[in-house]
Amino acid sequence: MSSSSISELREKHKQELESLTLTSQPFQTLKLFILAIAKYIKKSLVYLFTHGVWLMLLAVVTVAGAVWFLSSNGPRGKHVEELLAYARFVLWWVALGVASSIGLGELRSGLHTFVLYLGPHIAFFTIKAMQCGRVDIKSAIYDTIQLNRSPSWLKKACSEFGPALFSTPHGIQVPLTSILPKVQVEAILWGLGTALGELPPYFISRAGLLYF
Repeated sequence: MSSSSISELREKHKQELESLTLTSQPFQTLKLFILAIAKYIKKSLVYLFTHGVWLMLLAVVTVAGAVWFLSSNGPRGKHVEELLAYARFVLWWVALGVASSIGLGELRSGLHTFVLYLGPHIAFFTIKAMQCGRVDIKSAIYDTIQLNRSPSWLKKACSEFGPALFSTPHGIQVPLTSILPKVQVEAILWGLGTALGELPPYFISRAGLLYF
């Protein structure tokens, strides 16, 4: 085969990879994604069985300890509930970021998950903070908008939080630098999710190049 033919095939293959998206070719995209994931899982298992005996032992001990911790009753039950609340909080915002990155938010409702969830959450918190003159209105860091659940502070009266802390002769003025730290964790987790959502196309493209 001549070098020009090889170049043409490479260019054609490159164009096919660029046009390979979940919306244009869903079945082919999912097929290549599953093959890429299966390949990496196989390589990882081979490495673990040959080099990672101690890693596997550590994983087994960790899982066993986690199961014992979660299933045990008594004083630590409160700590388990708190841990699960943090886990739900992290998974919720990361999942929204992933959904936004792969287009599920647009396919379902025509809107971005930032517009549907993160944006309103930041706006509601800012409005509430400006009304009450304080930013310590969350009961915990995970007290945010989540699936089928509103934050506890959204419908509370400002009197329940105490007097305004940012009151001035010109009225309540809450600085932006005080509001940002209260919503930045959700924004960072959402951004992390959008980054994770870009990994499947990367693995698909990489698998296609290796296959070629």
